[in-house]
Amino acid sequence: MGREAVVSATAGEDAGEVKAILEGGELILRGAFRRRWPRAALTGVRVEDGRLCLMAAGEPVRLDLGPLVEGWARALVTPPPSLRAKLGLDKGKALVVGPVADAELSTALEGATVGSLAEAAMVVAVVTTEADLAAALAALDGRRDRPLWAVYPKGRGVVFGDGAIRTALRAAGMMDTKVSAVSERLTATRYGFGR
Repeated sequence: MGREAVVSATAGEDAGEVKAILEGGELILRGAFRRRWPRAALTGVRVEDGRLCLMAAGEPVRLDLGPLVEGWARALVTPPPSLRAKLGLDKGKALVVGPVADAELSTALEGATVGSLAEAAMVVAVVTTEADLAAALAALDGRRDRPLWAVYPKGRGVVFGDGAIRTALRAAGMMDTKVSAVSERLTATRYGFGR
C-alpha cells in the first residue's frame, strides 16, 4: 500500500511544501519542487524530531512528517514484497494460461507452476486478446474456488486491457480483489467469484 502526505520538505537546495508519495518502487515529491527517486537510491533513513531524514541519490532529503514519521521510516527500510509473494505463489502453485514472455513474470512463476487445475491454487493467465480471456475462463473449468490472475499490458495503445477485462469478468460473475504491478509493461489483477 502506498503512502501520501503533504509536508514541508527539503531536497538538496530546494525547500517548500510538497506532496510526498511513497509507492512500492519509488519516493516522489511534487509541489514547490519535484523529485522522483527509486527506492534503491534511498539510504541512511533515520528519524530526527518528527522529520524523516535520508540521502536520495546523494542528495540530503528531509520530510517533516510529524506523527507519521515512524510509519514512513519503517516502510522505507522494509523491502517491498516480491512479485512472487504478491501473486501468492509463495503459498500455492499456478496453472499458467498463455505464453509468458516477460522476464519478471517468468522469474515469479519459476518452480511454482503445475500442469492441471486440480493441482493449482490459482490460474495465472496472460491476456492480450478476447480469445486469451476466454481461454483463461475455460481453464477455470467452472471452479469457483480458484482465483484468476489476469496479467495484461498497461499504458497507452493497449487494445484489450483493464477496462475490457474487468467488464468481461464481472459479467461472468467475478470481482476484482487485488492489483499488482508485474513489470514496466505488464500489470495483474486478481479476480474471484463471490461466496
